[in-house]
Amino acid sequence: MQIIHILTDIPILVVLFTFLFSIFYCLKNYTFVNKNLNIFFSFISMFKKNDLNFRFKEIDEWMSANPYVSAPWMEFKNTLVFSESVALKGKDNSLTYKEVSSTVQNIQTTVDPLYFFNEETLVTSKFNNKFLQSIPTILTGFGPLFTFLKIATAFGKIDFSSQERTISSVANLMSSMQTAALVSVFAVGSSLLFLIFERVLYQKKCRSVLAKCEDVIGKLFDNISSEKFLLELLKETKIQNNSMSHLITSMPEHFKTAFTAGIASNLVPYLENLIFGMNQVNKTMKDVAKSASSGDDVDDLF
Repeated sequence: MQIIHILTDIPILVVLFTFLFSIFYCLKNYTFVNKNLNIFFSFISMFKKNDLNFRFKEIDEWMSANPYVSAPWMEFKNTLVFSESVALKGKDNSLTYKEVSSTVQNIQTTVDPLYFFNEETLVTSKFNNKFLQSIPTILTGFGPLFTFLKIATAFGKIDFSSQERTISSVANLMSSMQTAALVSVFAVGSSLLFLIFERVLYQKKCRSVLAKCEDVIGKLFDNISSEKFLLELLKETKIQNNSMSHLITSMPEHFKTAFTAGIASNLVPYLENLIFGMNQVNKTMKDVAKSASSGDDVDDLF
């Protein structure tokens, strides 16, 4: 009966209710995070580094449609460097080709993927983590708060008007002091229990799965520094400039060859046909003139 009386005391009930609510809140949020992290891990594990050039659109659509990872994915996508063989299809089915460097053979990133996919973006930002971390402090604070409150209330009920009332009020004071001490014990004990439960559950539900996700996405995208990327662009620019220089240098010779070939294949046969036609006309005119001269001699004889 005394235990039931102690457990039904309002300060102790407040501490126990806060403790049970905190356990439920922690379990609910960590289960939610664990479920989404497992979904993310299952999806991203289906892809290999060599498949990114051909399956990037599939990854992009899934990541953008999943509200759990869409925000860090949109920021991470801006750091990606695409090879020449990657083609992105827009909403109107138009193709956009990303041409960067001939030495880049797959999709790379200029920033470490763990900068975007980490504990803060994938775990602690998905619930009120600051409140969860302050629960042990709140439970511990209930101890001295209700202890001093019970002591102050008990001292206020002491009655020295008569011997019987004095004895009764002192007995009530001792009982209240016991309850006040138990409030602190329950508060500190529940704070320690919650702290142990929260750390173990966090490691099991969140941290272990998060580590697997970070490992997979870190291996999926090659990390290239900004300086190296600019060096690759510089090399590619020099190669293109060298090719353009050779092209400009050889252009007059190619033009001369093409012009000579064009004259030889088109103009010369045309001129030959024209000269042949003129020779035929000239021959015909001579034959007509000769025939006309023969006709006049016959007329003179008669």
